[in-house]
Parts: sequence; structure tokens; C-alpha cells
Amino acid sequence: MYRLLDWYEDIRDFLEMGGPVLLVIGVLTLVMWILIFERIIYYRTGLPGYIARFTDQWKARDERRSWNARRIRDAMISRVSNKAEQYLPLIKTLLALAPLLGLLGTVTGMIEVFEVMAFSGTGNPRSMAAGVSKATIPTMAGMVAALSGVFASTLLARYAHRKVEHLRATLTTER
Repeated sequence: MYRLLDWYEDIRDFLEMGGPVLLVIGVLTLVMWILIFERIIYYRTGLPGYIARFTDQWKARDERRSWNARRIRDAMISRVSNKAEQYLPLIKTLLALAPLLGLLGTVTGMIEVFEVMAFSGTGNPRSMAAGVSKATIPTMAGMVAALSGVFASTLLARYAHRKVEHLRATLTTER
């Protein structure tokens, strides 16, 4: 119980040191990872059944060579592709936004440093240190948030592409 309270206090102190932008970066990272885990769960549970349904529909067709049949095949592949890649652009957008928010935190922290320098001059390094801290911590947090999701995002995009290409190869026009 005490350890949990210590963690809470440590996180609270870290958020106070980084300023309000750090909270926004934390929420953005949380949303990004929720979407990543949603995709992983969907790829394991929902997508295989969705692909199997279209594969069964295609195999049940008598005619597969006409122009109309090829358009139906393309529509099936397109639907699976849309489902497989549903939140990937949003995840990539959140990945790109994290370092930009870190840069915003840097700017706000430096503004605080300049305000301290305007009021007290350069003779008070302790008061400037708080602003420098608010400038560096959000930058680090934005980069860590982006780097933490790059690998997962790349793997998800590859998996979706691989599944769509496998479906494309499965739905042949041969009888």
C-alpha cells in the first residue's frame, strides 16, 4: 500500500516538474497505447473471422472469372483492408504529435526561464533551474512517447498488410 502511495507521489512530482504539457503528453500516450492494444486484440480475435467469412463467400461462388466477379473480389479485399488498417493512421498521427508536444513544453519552459531572468537577473541560478527542468522534461517525455509506439505501429502496419496480401492470394480467379 505504501509503495503504491510512493509511486503516486513520484508521478505527481514528475508531472509538476514538467508542467502542464507533460500531462497532455501522458494522455496522448495513453490513448495511443489503448489504440495499439485494441488493434492487437482485434488482429487476434476479430480479423481472422472476418477474413474467413469473405473467403467462404468467395469459394461458394460458381463463377470467378468475369469482370463482375473480379470487382466483387476487389470489394471484399478492400473491406478487409479497411478493417485491418482502421486505427493505424490515428496511431501514426499520435506518434507524430508526441514530439511536437514535447517541443511545446520546451518553449513554455524556456519562457519561464526568460521570465525569471527578467525579474531577478542572471544571478539566481536556482530559480532558473526550475524553468530549465520544465523545458527538458517534456522534450524527453515526447520523444519517449513517440519511440515507445514506433515499433508497435510498424509491426501492426506490416501485419495488416500481410493479412490483406494473403487474402488477395487466397481469393484467386481459378476454379
